[in-house]
Amino acid sequence: MKKGIHPDYRPVVFRDPSAGFAFLTRSTATSTKTITWEDGNTYPVIDVDVSSASHPFYTGRSRVLDTAGRVERFNQRYGRA
Repeated sequence: MKKGIHPDYRPVVFRDPSAGFAFLTRSTATSTKTITWEDGNTYPVIDVDVSSASHPFYTGRSRVLDTAGRVERFNQRYGRA
């Protein structure tokens, strides 16, 4: 790899304020805001709108659509040979 063309890869905290959830990982993303993490070190923090703690698919709050009615309506309309 060429020197000086790649961004720094460092620890960053991603935080979901709506769910009160945060996790520490490594990223090239940058931020001017910082947070003091559980280990006592200060890391840049990036606020995200949706995380695994607030996404309906991962929390089990997703809506299930009634596809059976749609299939029956399709078969009624276009017939099934």
